[in-house]
Order: sequence, then structure tokens, then C-alpha cells
Amino acid sequence: MKTRFLAIPSLLALVLSHSCSSKRELPPSAIPEPDPAFRRLAVVNGEPYADIYFEHFGVNPTIDTEEENTSTFAVDVDTASYSIARSYLERGHLPDEAAVRVEEFVNKFDYAYTAPEEDPFSVQVEASPSPNRTGYHVLHIGLKGKEVAAEERRAANLVFVIDVSGSMDMEDRLGFVKRALTLLVGELDERDSVGIVVYGNDAHTILEPTYATRNGKEVILSAIGRLRPEGSTNAQAGLKLGYEMAALHLEEDKVNRVILCSDGVANNGITGAGGILKTIEEESSRGVTISTVGFGMGNYNDVLMERLADTGNGNYAYVDRLSEARRIFVEELTGTLQVIAKDVKIQVEFDEDKVSRYRLLGFENRMLATEDFTDDAVDAGEIGAGQTVTALYEVKFRKAADDGGSFATVRIRHKAPHGRRSAGLTKSRASVRPKPLRPRAP
Repeated sequence: MKTRFLAIPSLLALVLSHSCSSKRELPPSAIPEPDPAFRRLAVVNGEPYADIYFEHFGVNPTIDTEEENTSTFAVDVDTASYSIARSYLERGHLPDEAAVRVEEFVNKFDYAYTAPEEDPFSVQVEASPSPNRTGYHVLHIGLKGKEVAAEERRAANLVFVIDVSGSMDMEDRLGFVKRALTLLVGELDERDSVGIVVYGNDAHTILEPTYATRNGKEVILSAIGRLRPEGSTNAQAGLKLGYEMAALHLEEDKVNRVILCSDGVANNGITGAGGILKTIEEESSRGVTISTVGFGMGNYNDVLMERLADTGNGNYAYVDRLSEARRIFVEELTGTLQVIAKDVKIQVEFDEDKVSRYRLLGFENRMLATEDFTDDAVDAGEIGAGQTVTALYEVKFRKAADDGGSFATVRIRHKAPHGRRSAGLTKSRASVRPKPLRPRAP
């Protein structure tokens, strides 16, 4: 395998530092320029973090290879944490420590991986001296999903489940949802269908599944334009009705997807995640997956939105600006909708004679036991067409200089997107030849 050396972007280096100690100030140059549409939203109802919920999964420890030389985890291609942190920064505040999931920052950047020609995805490995931890190297593992042209993607039956509760009236969240969905409809064609369910005090259908023909798009956009805030938040009722619609129009040769647009607040019906997650898990096994798209700062539930997507074999994104909506629903629509490998797991086995210690950066809520790697009943992550997965390890060698040989074996296990059997193992070996890092723009 050809070894490539890519520099870690400066903001990413700061995130790696954050994974060890979150109390770090960011220099002004690291703060992205805010979208003009969001400059007026610096404070929500006088409170920058009102009722915003995150879950902290801790920080992975450095492990001695004599105690355990194998690391196993499920892939994750979500990037919501990056967008949420950016939204904090644009409001002049550091993000909550629990809001920063390192792997979602790492996966936000483009590393120019080579796409596979025939396999579902390619595996690329590199190692370079750590810019952040003296005496360590960074082992960089990258997966690139097979690319599928927009005209070759599978047709989609989409059901939008839209939160129209009172909280969605804050910061004009619902207005921004409407703008984002308008972008998505523009990318669909006559093979695709769209249905719309809304929920406030209860749930009801706004639009029965309608094909995105020229006239059909006008009907769909008209329905989106009529959305108005109403009542409290019965998320369970909305998802239940949305899944019923999706199941009724399920077609095995199409992508069957529920797309939830919400701030994640659920204050009516079942407010906890348990009942909703059970429904989503059952429907996922039948072939209906879910994407969750978050909107709003303050009065926002990141925990619920992430769990819904993880349980439903989908992806979780957060929209803080129109350009982010365009990235999700226009530029990366095929990857968002079309899964090319499911239950993808990565296992890294380090050579104890060459590596003394290692630490996986991020993926704390994706860790698996060693035996889970070959257990196909264990759920893992999905990779969409053209999507990438990046994982970083800090590695300490037993010698000051490497001898050029391999020091670890990287194994990938996955299933075909529409089958239950494992598609086998992809193996690659990483060798380290220390070189200085070269600056590279993100």
C-alpha cells in the first residue's frame, strides 16, 4: 500500500489539544467567518446556551500494548459537532466540552483520499510526527467510499418529518428548515418521491408522497412554504406517523429514508429517547433509515438527535448556515442517501515489539470489544457513496527511529448495503517513515 503524508490542519491540531484539555482559547484566525444570515443571532432570548443538552463520553486513555494491543471501533461519518462548535464561536463563546466530539472534527476536513475502482471503499494509511505530543507519531487511517454519479444514484422515497412546535419559531428555525428543504427538492428528479409530516401538539400529514416531476416539485415546494409554527413538541407522534408513511410506500430497490428536521426538543408524548429509539430500530431492520438534521442554538437536544440517527442507520448533521445546508442536501446528497457499506468496523492490531503505547483520538461512543469485530450481530456505522472516514491514533514507538517495516495491521469489516452477510475483511499494513509535517489548507 502506498503511504501518503498529509499535514494536519491548524484547527484540527487545536481540537487534538482540546481532547486532552478543553480549557483552551482559540485564536481569532481559527474562528470561521459567520454567515451574514446568522450575525443577528448572537444571543438567543438573552441566553447563549439556554436548555442545550450534550452527553460527555469521556476521553480515550493512552494504552500500553503489553496490556492490550488491539483497538476496535465502529465508523462514524457525522460532522454535526463541528458545525455546533462553529455556531458557538460565531456567537463569541467557547463550545461546551461535551459538544466537541473529536472524530466529527477530524471527519470534517478533506484529505484527498483516492477513490476505489471496484471495492466498496479504499483504505489509506500514513504516519507522521505528532505536532501536539512530543515523542509520539500520528497514525492516520482513511477510508473513501466508492463514488456514484448523481444520475446513477438509487431513486429515493423521502419522508420529511418536520418539527413545527413553538421552539422552532425561535431564531426563525423553521424558516431556515424551509430554505434547506427547498435546496434538497431542487436536487431530486422524477424518480424520487417526497412526503411531509409535521408535529406540534400532535402529528398530521401535510403532503402525501409526491413524485418530484416538474409539476410535482411545485406541489412539494408549496407544501413546504405553508409550514407554520404551532403548539408543543410531540416528537414521538411525528416520527410514528412519518415511519408509517415510509413503510406504506417502501420499495426495496429504492432508498427509503425519513429525514427529521428539528431542534431535538420533545416535551409532549414520550420525552425520553427510549420509546422513539425502539420504533426506529424496528423500522431500520425493515429497510427504512433516518437522517436527523438539527437547527437552533439554545433549547436544543444534541443527545437525542445523535441517538436517533445512530439507531436508525443514518447520519446526523447540524445546519448553522445556508452553505452547510447546501453541502448536505446538494453537494453531498448522493452520499447522504445512498449507503455503499453498512456495519463498518475498524480494528487496529499494533506490533508490541515496535509500539509501546497508543491512543485513539475520539470515537469514545463508538468503541467496541475485540470480539465484536467478527460478531456480525453487533451494529456499527454506515458509509455512503463518496463519503470518507478518518481515524487518528497517537502512537509511541519503542525506538527513536523506525526501521521502515510495518508496525500495525488495519482490518476493516463490513456488510453489503442490502444484505445480512459480511462482505469479508479488507487488510492493509502501515509503515512509518517519519517526515516533517507540511502545511496544508483544510
